[in-house]
Amino acid sequence: MQILPDATESNMGDILAMPRSDQAAPLIVEQSEGVLRLTLNNPPANALSMELISRIQSELSRSAEDKTVRVVVIAAQGKVFSGGHDLKEMTAHRKDGDGGEGFFKQTFDACGQMMQSIVSHPRPVIAEVNGIAAAAGCQLVATCDLAVASDKATFGVNGIDVGLFCTTPGVALARGLKPKHAMEMLLTGEMIDASAAREFGLVNRVVPSEYLTQVVNKYAQAIVSKSPSALALGKRAFYTQSRMSLADAYDFASGIMVDNMMGRDAQEGIAAFIGKRKPEWSQE
Repeated sequence: MQILPDATESNMGDILAMPRSDQAAPLIVEQSEGVLRLTLNNPPANALSMELISRIQSELSRSAEDKTVRVVVIAAQGKVFSGGHDLKEMTAHRKDGDGGEGFFKQTFDACGQMMQSIVSHPRPVIAEVNGIAAAAGCQLVATCDLAVASDKATFGVNGIDVGLFCTTPGVALARGLKPKHAMEMLLTGEMIDASAAREFGLVNRVVPSEYLTQVVNKYAQAIVSKSPSALALGKRAFYTQSRMSLADAYDFASGIMVDNMMGRDAQEGIAAFIGKRKPEWSQE
């Protein structure tokens, strides 16, 4: 699918224009025309504090049940998409009676659950990256179904620089990148630019920063125009079959295709195609 910015268009950021009820909140939530936009707002590094993780999780859980949401976009305020976990918050808990072990487990478990909620979410989730995505911030990008980055974005899993191997980000990298690319990032901790991130398979596209939101909105609106039931079925099937052997995957996918063909939207979509008209999708 070729989706490119059109310099003659007005700023498509207006598509998502919605009053921000709380600019000071660590997560800004906006929803318009089927698109839920979650903007990280925890300066200066948009660190994934427990509060921010909890708020993202809450929105993911809520929107999974909201049929008016057709696409989720995760973006960020400022020059940093996310620097990863809040190390100051975690260090403060070293004063706990257990040296912080309980809080560390709570943090990593909550973050892991949030990442799994993105994968299991019935709607496509798009990362819009216009800055640094490091450690768990890079994990967040790798976990999303699609990722579009500006030419100013950089990526890394640099926990190794402070003696902490990014094991949990490695889960997402191992499933989205070639093993040697994932290990290169994990072992060296070096940041890579947006061009290398695209080569590695971490992002789908790299665009000039002034077009970033416009391109993401075009992706979102292209998805909004499709059958919600087919998208939900397809996303779930994609991640399920990816964990199977080749023969099992084909057996599973064949059954899903039959179910999809028997569904109302496939019948409507094929009839609309033959009749040369716009399909009218069900709302699940």
